[in-house]
Amino acid sequence: MNNIWTYAPDLEPQETTLTGFSVETATGTIGQVERQTDQPGVQHLVVDTGVWVFGKSVLIPAGIVTGIDRAAKVVTVARTKEEIKAAPRFTVDSETADLGYLAEVGSYYSGLPALARV
Repeated sequence: MNNIWTYAPDLEPQETTLTGFSVETATGTIGQVERQTDQPGVQHLVVDTGVWVFGKSVLIPAGIVTGIDRAAKVVTVARTKEEIKAAPRFTVDSETADLGYLAEVGSYYSGLPALARV
């Protein structure tokens, strides 16, 4: 991953909003995109996990997105449910602009071991 906060060139959302898309991992669905930030250098998704993480949302950096299926409205990410659940907790919207929080999230995901490709 070159930059945890940037989509791979072939995955840019383009003019498509990802709000409402399901988010899938190799170990199952984690929730639905609640909103997205497309600002260069801090692109990310806020995912509503429903009851999976006690009704909380999680912040997913664009760099872990591995697929966007616009027809099926599914975003695929390169981490497991457990890895996402263990990420630094997202609690308030203002954290999406908090450089300290974003650095913590970026360090967490960048520090995870590479997943084996199937």
